[in-house]
Amino acid sequence: MRLAEIEAIMLNVGLVLFAGFIFFIIYDLAKKSNAGKFGTVVLFFALGLGLAAFLIKTVVVEYVGNGV
Repeated sequence: MRLAEIEAIMLNVGLVLFAGFIFFIIYDLAKKSNAGKFGTVVLFFALGLGLAAFLIKTVVVEYVGNGV
């Protein structure tokens, strides 16, 4: 296995762990602030949009970079 392949795998693993940690932080914030069900949904939507935009940007850059 080449170093570039290992780096690509570890980047994907790192991004998944990062996303999971972000969702844990949002959940913890909702729990500590007693946001309720609707408030929790709003927090996940509003704060999750930043993470979603980051992931969508990564996918779009990959497609454009590969000429697909």
